[in-house]
Amino acid sequence: MTDHPAGLVRPDRRRPEPLWHQAEMALRYLIDRGEWAPGMQIPNEDKLCEMLGISRITLRHALRNLEEAGMLRREHGRGTFVRSATMVAGVRGLTSFTDEMQTLALSPGTRLLAAQIIGASGATAEALEIAEGEDVVQLRRLRLGNGQPIGIQTTHLPASRVPGLFEAASEVNSLYRWLKDNAGIVPVRAKEVYRVGAVAKEDAGDLELPAGTPAFEVERITFDARSPFEFAVSTMRADRYEIRSTLYV
Repeated sequence: MTDHPAGLVRPDRRRPEPLWHQAEMALRYLIDRGEWAPGMQIPNEDKLCEMLGISRITLRHALRNLEEAGMLRREHGRGTFVRSATMVAGVRGLTSFTDEMQTLALSPGTRLLAAQIIGASGATAEALEIAEGEDVVQLRRLRLGNGQPIGIQTTHLPASRVPGLFEAASEVNSLYRWLKDNAGIVPVRAKEVYRVGAVAKEDAGDLELPAGTPAFEVERITFDARSPFEFAVSTMRADRYEIRSTLYV
């Protein structure tokens, strides 16, 4: 890494944007273009202040924003590193995985692992408020960010509400967009439960992790104006998926 990476734009006090914002954009550009690659340690604060011509307070504002955006991670006693593709979950609107990834400036990707029509299990029937054994479309998908595996999601939807989904499954990139365009289903709310779990043996290869590696398990029931239409269970890589919350008194 050079002392002054190619393409670095130093903040200019004559511009109307705040210096911290200019510094954030300058550092984000280096990450986006690959000058600072995932896993790389970035220069220390003194060096960054010198490179950008800004104060430590201004720099820390920019670094904090990039950390909250999931682009950097700070390790106590070691320094600050560029993150691999990371999805940060917290207080957010009800959106699809595709939209969330785009919001985080990550390129979304989905690989269909399996699609089938099966009878709803007891847990699935309870979540979807349907009869046990009723047909549901089950989609098992690998979710990707910038081409790297983030999680595996198994989704169940009542077959009666999503005609044509099973046949089109291999072509569906954003499930929520397909549901809106083809079934008139628009999500209005969801319930999510997060648990600490481990990577199952059958998921290890696709997630590129050893079986038993700690992971997040996420259950989601999504509703439209009529009823619950989606029951999804996901296993998310703990090194590429974070949960953050802002608490108020």
